[in-house]
Amino acid sequence: MRHSIRRQFAGIFIGLMAATLMLCWFLNISLLQKYYLSNKRAVLLEMYGDLNQAVEDDSIATDEFGLYLQQKCSKYNLALLVLDADSEVVESSGGGSEFLKQQLWQHLFTLSNDKYEIMDNTDDYMIARVSDSRSQMEYIEIWGGLGGGYFFIVRSALEGIRDSVEIANRFLAVVGILTTVLSGIVIWLVARRITTPILQLADISRRMCGLDFDARYEGRSRNEIGVLGENINRLSDTLEETISELKTANNTLKNDIRKKEEIDQMRREFLANVSHELKTPIALIQGYAEGLSEDVNSDPESRKFYCDVITDEAARMNNMVKKLLTLNQLESGNDTVSMERFDIAALVRNYLQSAELLAKQNGIRINMERTGPVYVWGDEFKVEEVVMNYVTNAINHCSGDKVIEVKIEREQDCARVSVFNTGEPIPEESIPHLWEKFYKVDKARTREYGGSGIGLSIVKAIMESMNRKYGVSNYENGVSFWFELELVSEEKPIPEDFEKKS
Repeated sequence: MRHSIRRQFAGIFIGLMAATLMLCWFLNISLLQKYYLSNKRAVLLEMYGDLNQAVEDDSIATDEFGLYLQQKCSKYNLALLVLDADSEVVESSGGGSEFLKQQLWQHLFTLSNDKYEIMDNTDDYMIARVSDSRSQMEYIEIWGGLGGGYFFIVRSALEGIRDSVEIANRFLAVVGILTTVLSGIVIWLVARRITTPILQLADISRRMCGLDFDARYEGRSRNEIGVLGENINRLSDTLEETISELKTANNTLKNDIRKKEEIDQMRREFLANVSHELKTPIALIQGYAEGLSEDVNSDPESRKFYCDVITDEAARMNNMVKKLLTLNQLESGNDTVSMERFDIAALVRNYLQSAELLAKQNGIRINMERTGPVYVWGDEFKVEEVVMNYVTNAINHCSGDKVIEVKIEREQDCARVSVFNTGEPIPEESIPHLWEKFYKVDKARTREYGGSGIGLSIVKAIMESMNRKYGVSNYENGVSFWFELELVSEEKPIPEDFEKKS
């Protein structure tokens, strides 16, 4: 690759390393000698301080101090000479004492500015760079007087400093070249390790462009490239899922005509169901009306019977049409849901009182525990219709012990109202269809009590309009229909005349 990241990465790091080494080499050449010179000056001042302290302590002529001076002169490559007031040698670093004595007197009495480069000058000492014409070398020296009439001179050759700087620079150059080459190899290998997964990701992205989503990043690294690989894997999954959804949607669009035909078929079935439900009562009404008009039975009791049949069938048709209109209004969304606060316990009790006569006529006993007010949120009139459908349905299907139990239970933030009736359980295969329009588990029994198969569809539409749950549960001895409403967080106190009204 012409513009490979590996090459750029390695080139940048090798360049930075080479530049760093060149800078170090330049600083060594320009500053290292000055640094050494400054360090030597500090050593000479420290030596002066030690000598001055020894004179004050009167320990300058002791063996311990002499040993200390020898160690320090050896460590820092110094030449030392200390004279007393009689020009006698008190301390010396070794041979050359006579030369140092002459050098000291010359510095003290015949100072020549041409030979010195003064670095520091005080009343007690002087520090200068001195050129020695005899040895053709340059020294840094400190000389002066001490208390008690003592004189001293300490010197250190600068040639050693220059030699050390040259050696250090040569060593740095050699090590720098070797380090640059070795580091270049290491950086190239590291760059290769970094760019290899990047190239793998590039190949995966290329395959994704061709809608090949089987390519996966297999790296196990936890760094940024590993995170990028995981994100590309997730992106591949998301794209595959999205394309699958798009194809599904496209297939759905292709099937719009078929679905339209199915909707038309559902409409035809709906009309057929309505026609079927209306056909029987219309035929009965027509037949009995013709009987009356032809005076088939002239006695008053027969005519009254004919009229009762016509009235019952007309009422049944009227009831079914009303329910269909209610269901259509609920399903179309045109009916407004009025959410208000009301006592569900009072509503259920009031309706059970009105249904008690019908239950007694069928030999059914209705049980409900006495509870205080249970305030909920909902559309009171629609909830009453749900209760009516559940209770009516329970009365029509109650058998066996002929008992209906109504319960109101609190469950966290909602109240569950359940209507249980004894009798035969609903077949499991029929439960999912109970809420469909015109669905009847036992058509003969439904016809017997005048059911239309719309009541539970109305319950479904009402509960879904309030976004609340509803359902049915089978038991060994009966069936329980239930629905839930949201509890009011802070309930009002029970009115004093509550028991009387109930």
